[in-house]
Amino acid sequence: MHDKPEIRKTESLPADESKPGVHLAPWERSFSKVVTPFEEFIKNQTTASIILMVCLVIALLIANSPLAGIYQQIVHMPIALTIGDSGLEKSLLHWVNEGLMVLFFFVMGLEIKRAILVGELSSFRKAALPIVAALGGMIVPALLYYGMNPEGGAAHGWGIPMATDIAFAVGALVLLGSRIPRSLVMFLVALAIVDDLGAVLVIAVFYTEQIALGYLASAFALLLVLIAFNLGGIRHPVPYFIVAFLLWLMLLKSGVHATIAGVAGAFTVPARFKYDTLEFSRHVRVLMERFDASQRPGADIRTNDAQRTVLRTLERDIERVDTPLQRLEHFYHLPVALLVLPIFALVNAGVPVAFDTIWVALQHPVTLGVTLGLVLGKFIGITGSCWLALKLNIGQLPEHTEFRHIAGVSLLAGIGFTMSLFIAELAFAGHAEQLLMAKLGILCASLAAGILGYGWLLLTTRREPARAGGKDSRG
Repeated sequence: MHDKPEIRKTESLPADESKPGVHLAPWERSFSKVVTPFEEFIKNQTTASIILMVCLVIALLIANSPLAGIYQQIVHMPIALTIGDSGLEKSLLHWVNEGLMVLFFFVMGLEIKRAILVGELSSFRKAALPIVAALGGMIVPALLYYGMNPEGGAAHGWGIPMATDIAFAVGALVLLGSRIPRSLVMFLVALAIVDDLGAVLVIAVFYTEQIALGYLASAFALLLVLIAFNLGGIRHPVPYFIVAFLLWLMLLKSGVHATIAGVAGAFTVPARFKYDTLEFSRHVRVLMERFDASQRPGADIRTNDAQRTVLRTLERDIERVDTPLQRLEHFYHLPVALLVLPIFALVNAGVPVAFDTIWVALQHPVTLGVTLGLVLGKFIGITGSCWLALKLNIGQLPEHTEFRHIAGVSLLAGIGFTMSLFIAELAFAGHAEQLLMAKLGILCASLAAGILGYGWLLLTTRREPARAGGKDSRG
């Protein structure tokens, strides 16, 4: 989600169902006993990475089974979107990668904007070390890959090992529970956000086809409209989505990869609240007094127009005290993590593996470049840049962490699944063998990086005492 690093839990205060005035449907109490554990499961912060892993395994099994032919037919099945005399026809693979993944990039853009404004990247003290670490973790892998593939079409894959899959990396980290300080998770999140931003810039600048200037100018004009919506105080999401859809269409026609529309659109979503919390609290008290005063004996909300009016006003004011950016981030996080990314994995991770020639495939320069770039390049780039930054007094280690924690995170950052696969599809479009080698390298590197990073942190933190409170605070 990029994958979003974690699926946030939301604390709620449910009404006491045994009290008078609480009305339950006939089967509601029994149904809740079944649904509640499932809701807790899908909100668990490791669930996105688990589902992604399951889809990865399913895709690999199908691609190496008698169903492989059907799988390839489905993935490359042409699908046309036609309006009148004009239309677009692309394969299912392209619709997923250039259409559905726009939602992933939209959520990524929202996360990046929030992190810059109020989150992990909102101050120099917070942002310095993650930014330096991310830059080292992008530059060294790219150079390592390019050093092994300096010529020909294979050289186009230099951007593949630059990316970190935030869902898998953070999912592996939080599995260590209270062994790991929360600040280390936040460091990895900040690093991955900068990494994502770098990957988006690489896609926009280096993996762009021939530019159609007319469509690009139209896209720029639509982006200005979105900015005008923001400056004009428009907070409802519908106008943004209508114009963002047109922006996506223009970018798709222009040659710039259309998923950039997701990030560009996200950056125009307002991050300002209409009411501050004190004004909201005062206004809610006034509304609740009006609500109570409108109570009529023997009447309920279905027949009380005055109370329903108060409820509509309260609903509107609740939206105004929150920011559109955070509302949309919260709303789309689960669909992207549990639907968009699994579909992406199913259509992209089906790598046929010829086990009789696997050793030859692993020695292919593209496979080696991707594997070593992600595992060794990320480790050297992140730990080396962090070491140098700390020596130069740029930034500081996260609270309660030591350099061994940074080493573990640098290994986990080599899990490059989602964004690496995405860039591989762009880099080697029309070059089936190189694309296959790149995907094989991504899968091998991600598996090795996950095992090495998890194992390193498990071994180096096993004797640490539990922190105050006795609970993991990540909730």
